[in-house]
Amino acid sequence: MSSVAIVTDSNSGITQAGSKELGVHVLPMPFMINEETFYEDIDLTQEEFYEKLSSGANIGTSQPSPESVMKLWDSLLKDYDEIVHIPMSSGLSGSCQSAMLLAEEYGGRVQVVNNQRISVTQRQSCLDAKLLAEKGMNAKEIREFLEADKFNSSIYIMLDTLYYLKKGGRITPAAAAIGTMLRLKPVLQIQGDKLDAFAKARTTNQGKSIMINAMKNDIETRFGGMTEDKHIWLQIAHTANLEAALAYKEEILAQFPGYDIHIDALSLSVACHIGPGALAFACCRKIEV
Repeated sequence: MSSVAIVTDSNSGITQAGSKELGVHVLPMPFMINEETFYEDIDLTQEEFYEKLSSGANIGTSQPSPESVMKLWDSLLKDYDEIVHIPMSSGLSGSCQSAMLLAEEYGGRVQVVNNQRISVTQRQSCLDAKLLAEKGMNAKEIREFLEADKFNSSIYIMLDTLYYLKKGGRITPAAAAIGTMLRLKPVLQIQGDKLDAFAKARTTNQGKSIMINAMKNDIETRFGGMTEDKHIWLQIAHTANLEAALAYKEEILAQFPGYDIHIDALSLSVACHIGPGALAFACCRKIEV
């Protein structure tokens, strides 16, 4: 049986400290802030990021350099036979395609997974990959399994502000002005490779209810319904909004009693486009091995 290392990036929400606990390896995502480069969870904390964001700093996202990716791979391949590399969704970043090109130089020893996940669902893919490796699958088999499983997840995100979508050119200033005037709380959806509009809520409570009802519908229509064995992982993600995330957990548990719910900070690569105060509700179907 070959030994398989699991690699991801910090868009998974897995911190450097958390990577050691989980037994995975995490590439920090780079950010350009006022023309200076920072690396998530290395020299840029969540708190520092939001301070810079609120101060109006010019923040841009980037992808890990080829040198940093290959340096990590080369180091791991001294101790492991193969690598499964799980980057953020190919629809949200070019880092997946870049990693695929780099992997061509490794003779099949590095398998890059394009399963179009982000944040807490990307984290779950890493845990699934680790379980599959422990069950004896090789890197290629793990990649094929995760890519076949990619649509067995959902994420809904409620925004607190339209300012950052407007700033990034993702909505027009007029639409942002109208939404702000009406105090709308947009609910976005990640299904597959795109971040799309899903609904408009008038209040935070309405937005939270919309996400819960959407998740119930996904579980019923796509994931086999609610079952006694609780075959769904539930997750909450947030942008500088932990207190609200903890309160939302209690609301979700009232609708999904007995479920374990994992809470994480939302990836900074997403946060820079949507701003602080966001709440996300996600799920992944548990894999069967």
